[in-house]
Amino acid sequence: MQRVIHSRPMRPLRNGSLISVTAVVAVLAAAACTKESAAKSQPVQAGAANDGGTAVLATVGDQKITMSDVRDRMGDQLDGLETQYQVMKSKIISTALDSVLREKTLGDEAKKSGKSVDEMIAAEAGPSGFEPSDAEIAAWYKDNPSRVGGRPIDQVRSQIADFLRGDKRKAAERKLQDRIYADRKVTVAFQPYRLQFENAKAATFGKPDAPVTLVEFSDFQCPFCRAAAPTLTQVKNKFGDKVHIVYRQFPIPSLHPNAFKAAEASLCANEQGKFWELHDAMFEDQNKLAVSDLKQTARKLGMDGKKFDACLDSGRYVEQVQNDQRDGQRVGVKGTPAMFINGVIVDGGAVPFAVLEAKIEKELQRSKS
Repeated sequence: MQRVIHSRPMRPLRNGSLISVTAVVAVLAAAACTKESAAKSQPVQAGAANDGGTAVLATVGDQKITMSDVRDRMGDQLDGLETQYQVMKSKIISTALDSVLREKTLGDEAKKSGKSVDEMIAAEAGPSGFEPSDAEIAAWYKDNPSRVGGRPIDQVRSQIADFLRGDKRKAAERKLQDRIYADRKVTVAFQPYRLQFENAKAATFGKPDAPVTLVEFSDFQCPFCRAAAPTLTQVKNKFGDKVHIVYRQFPIPSLHPNAFKAAEASLCANEQGKFWELHDAMFEDQNKLAVSDLKQTARKLGMDGKKFDACLDSGRYVEQVQNDQRDGQRVGVKGTPAMFINGVIVDGGAVPFAVLEAKIEKELQRSKS
């Protein structure tokens, strides 16, 4: 039951073409271990992949085989490996930096005050501490129906309370940390590795020049994506024009047989300015994603039925959906939902609104500095 209200894990993508991050590290480590001995014969180094493809890797008689020839065969996987390496490297640096900063700020402050860090955080929370009120539990239950699976509030009350206690503790720690950072004049120059996306053809919400862009790779038949949909609505309501939301298609047909056609349908709806209406309708009832159901839903939403049918039957957007899938794989997406805020992945899949809120606020602050 506890998993019902905590961050949902992402659905796995089976038979993915990308090697796992663990394998990436192993490959890189192996390359580093052999570099010294390989240098004796001075072969073309792996770095030749960045020379525009002109490096000669082998010859057959007088015929040259270049990096460009290799990229024609395996370019997507090479790009995916490079991206995953950069993302992992960035995460390792960020985690280590956070640990050092915490030690030199909260740790030092605790030594001076004679209190533990936990005691300082508890004091920051105020007299009420981390304990949620009945009203707060009821409000969370009302705002997160998809996370409780239709269970009565009494069945999930203790789990919701545990979640809110953790959320309150994190908020108090952030508040304490922000105050100490200001007092100590802490500045952080490090920026995480930010992925780049080609979102020109995607359905969006908000202004393209907003200071924050949230890109979501999603599958209309995925239950975890359904759980994330109300969270995006909260983002829209809270931040308005400050956040540009971009929906990218990542159907997983091996798990969800209707997902690919539903992705096409959403883009057909986008032609008529009804993407978000169909988006919400499909997530509201994932049992109505067959082609006949999609056509009926389009009419209920006020679309031109003949135009919608012709678009869906023609397969007009098959290539765009496939391009989205490839772009997702390139940046390491292996399951849905996968969200990125200003190019940085949000770990955890269908995370609670509070997680997105904190990350968006941080990006808004960064945009002002």
